[in-house]
Amino acid sequence: MPGWDADDHLAALRAFVTSCGRVAAAVKAGARIGKTNPTPELLAVCEAAERLSAAEPTRKTARAFFEEAFRPHRVLHRSETGLLTGYYEPLVEGSRVKDATFSAPLLRRPGDLVNLVSEAERGAVGERLTHARKDGAGWTPYPTRREIEEGALSGNDLELIYLRDPVDVFFMQVQGSGLVALPDGGKVRVTYDGKNGHPYTSIGRYLIDQGLFPADRMSLQALKRWLRANPERMRDVLWQNQSYVFFRELSGDEATAPRGVLEIPLTPGRSLAVDTAFHVIGTPIYVSSQRLVHATRKPGGFHRLMIAQDVGSAIRGPERGDIYFGSGHHAGSIAGVTKHPGNFYVLLPRQQAGQRDKPPRNRAVPRDTLIDAALPTRKPVRQARQ
Repeated sequence: MPGWDADDHLAALRAFVTSCGRVAAAVKAGARIGKTNPTPELLAVCEAAERLSAAEPTRKTARAFFEEAFRPHRVLHRSETGLLTGYYEPLVEGSRVKDATFSAPLLRRPGDLVNLVSEAERGAVGERLTHARKDGAGWTPYPTRREIEEGALSGNDLELIYLRDPVDVFFMQVQGSGLVALPDGGKVRVTYDGKNGHPYTSIGRYLIDQGLFPADRMSLQALKRWLRANPERMRDVLWQNQSYVFFRELSGDEATAPRGVLEIPLTPGRSLAVDTAFHVIGTPIYVSSQRLVHATRKPGGFHRLMIAQDVGSAIRGPERGDIYFGSGHHAGSIAGVTKHPGNFYVLLPRQQAGQRDKPPRNRAVPRDTLIDAALPTRKPVRQARQ
């Protein structure tokens, strides 16, 4: 795989271990965390990774671990390359109290909101509703973005925190988490806590299709500038996306990092949002893109072992990934211009994927999307001194 030798496998091991406990706990609890739950073989590799992590591994032993434990398979579906985009944790100003400066609220999850699918599956259900309103007869569709912003949930004391304008609210919803700088100098970290269940619609694509913005100049930053420069059209454009996200405030230890699916702490440059109709949460996926140069500032592009730790409504298909780039404005400047072709190699446990070198039976990724790209087999890694 291109760039494998130069990657920091120790950083990948740390991100992998971050997933392991939460994935194992979810499986033990009987939760569905995607179309297919992690296999016993992946959970066994997780246990080995946790033992290695406790033994002060080096980059050399981390690399040896991945090469011994996994066999990589190139993901191919409809084309030679897939699509990579980026996301980040915004840092914006806000207040706990509504005033003339901060008047656009982030809302808490309403008490009558119910999940129709698990959170891990919400990116994999296409145009179906993922959440709804519970009522006496069962459930009904939840209000749309427009209906909510026009007062459908008013009077329910759902206001969590106030941001400067609807644009800041919208993009924090798109990213799924955020840091809010308060007037007293403190910061609050908020995270996704459900949505109204309506399908996501790209407002950037809407502007392009309407002839209001050239496709070759579209980026996250350009979209924000257009919305603020066209206040008379802003609301109507935002309302094209009927999806609306609710938040909760993180506190204590969980506030140290933004969270992905299963509340997995996200690692900049190592966490990948995927479509769980095809990929299993917690699986290592090697991502390679020669054209994604701005993300590393190194010649040769982006070549990195990442871990499937998140989902997104716009992330659909086996050759589709959303790279988490970190927090703040710099991470946003990288994520906002990331839309590049790339190749994906899913790493399956050798006990699961390579039995007698037969084609892998990955229950999540269709058999015809995988092509072997074998790593050298290493001697077993000594996990820890007894």
